[in-house]
Amino acid sequence: MRSGRQWTAADRVEMWRQYKAGESVRSIGLALGRAGGCIFSLLVPVGGIAPQPRRRAPWVLSFEEREEISRGLAASVSIRSIARDLGRAPSTVSREVRRHSGRNNYNHPYRAREADSRAWKRARRPKGCVLALNRRLQEQVAGKLQLDWSPEQISAWLKMQFPDDESMRVSHETIYRTLFVQARGALKKELLGHLRGKRRIRRSRVARKKDTRGQIRDAIPIRERPAEAEDRAVPGHWEGDLLLGSNNSHIATLVERQSRFTTLIKLQSRDTDAVVSALARHIRKLPAELRRSLTWDRGREMKHHKDFTVATDVKVYFCDPSSPWQRGTNENTNGLLRQYFPRGTDISGYSQAHLDKIALRLNQRPRKTLGFKTPADTLQASVAMTD
Repeated sequence: MRSGRQWTAADRVEMWRQYKAGESVRSIGLALGRAGGCIFSLLVPVGGIAPQPRRRAPWVLSFEEREEISRGLAASVSIRSIARDLGRAPSTVSREVRRHSGRNNYNHPYRAREADSRAWKRARRPKGCVLALNRRLQEQVAGKLQLDWSPEQISAWLKMQFPDDESMRVSHETIYRTLFVQARGALKKELLGHLRGKRRIRRSRVARKKDTRGQIRDAIPIRERPAEAEDRAVPGHWEGDLLLGSNNSHIATLVERQSRFTTLIKLQSRDTDAVVSALARHIRKLPAELRRSLTWDRGREMKHHKDFTVATDVKVYFCDPSSPWQRGTNENTNGLLRQYFPRGTDISGYSQAHLDKIALRLNQRPRKTLGFKTPADTLQASVAMTD
């Protein structure tokens, strides 16, 4: 590991390139010859969001022009002559010299590199954050965050709620940046706890984990699932999985594909008999139009899927190995649930009534994929159309 070496511009560009590509902090450190903690210390202050590269304004003096000024002064050329050669106004050159030393300052003569560095530092003009400048907008955003709304949901809601007020608009990315970069000072740090993910820095979407689930005997592959389930044409097709907690605790999550309606089921264990029994009890309570199919991953908890089908008349279709995107609706929902059940949480202490309250909160929250309608309203409308 290199120690005591200054970060170069090339180092920082490479660090951000690898981070955006989904590389871990440790692997980035190894590639750059630095400790992972060193990389992390650069990511945290900016919330894992790459700062915008600074650019020199086209009308300011360049380093090359300052070099010409330095040479002209050393040769005792007049300010007007230097300005004429540069195609600049004499006042521009005069101010530049006066600001960075003075023409006849022999103790501290004009130096192009020093002048350019000082001008670059002084040119910083931090732009005020829109949420810091608009108290009304800030309060609306903070209030919705406290209700566990995502920044994207908040941004869309503001457009619908205030269609004629441009001052009440803010992008979801601005909300994320304001939360993760606390130097902006517009949203309290405590509001980070209401985001779905518990990370305190942004992470690339391409960072993935591999699925290492086992094999299921006589599994019906997902390619045999009805086309109506694939295109979400009718309600009643579900995706399921287990949400894992500490101390070997679990809950079953079921998500209806068309409406994204979520159900949480308390489990006594991960044993296949316990899981199949709990799922079957829940499915049998649903109306017939909501009992069409269930898609699961390769988890061994559904080893007795045939017993589930006999009990419910609902076929279980299994994803291909290491293909969690084939039940992406459920994967996304499990990500939302981590807001309420962070990794390492002992889930066994939660009652079914408490799980129902959390599911209700999710089902009453607007979703972008539904045109910002709620899953509850969407499912109700779908069932009404099939009656």
